[in-house]
Amino acid sequence: MSPGGQVDIFYDPPPSRGRPGPIRGPDLLDPTRTVSLDDFAGQVVVVNVWGQWCGPCRTEMPELQRVYDATRSEGVAFLGIDVRDNNRQAAVDFIVDRKITFPSIYDPPMRTMIALGDKYPTTVIPSTIVFDRQHRVAAVFLRALLAEDLEPLVRRLAGEVAADSEAKP
Repeated sequence: MSPGGQVDIFYDPPPSRGRPGPIRGPDLLDPTRTVSLDDFAGQVVVVNVWGQWCGPCRTEMPELQRVYDATRSEGVAFLGIDVRDNNRQAAVDFIVDRKITFPSIYDPPMRTMIALGDKYPTTVIPSTIVFDRQHRVAAVFLRALLAEDLEPLVRRLAGEVAADSEAKP
């Protein structure tokens, strides 16, 4: 839980949003490849922290895939961070069995969470951090999400830059 017991935390207006340190690590499915938040420049990015051992993650992951499928053509990317899974194959099976198509960082010791520093809660699994197109933290969810919880926010954020671009001469 966050200070004050909040489980849904929003950072609005956009100028109030902060940026984390670098979020990157080895790709779960291809350990020779590094995946990074920076790989998704100019996109809204939904980062989900999960583990195959986590009961709520088993329900949430297909919901996230549904939102990813519905919004990726709008400039939305998803990135998982698999934590506390010392058995890589169990985590790979979790992703493959659920037909998850977005990448995940394999991070058993939770090193990527250090990038979030002390500004954002980092110990709740599952948790989801939603970044705007400038990779500022727009929202943090410290609970399992359903598609209807996440999709409206993601669509709103995807439209922010489009609205800004239309306003420029």
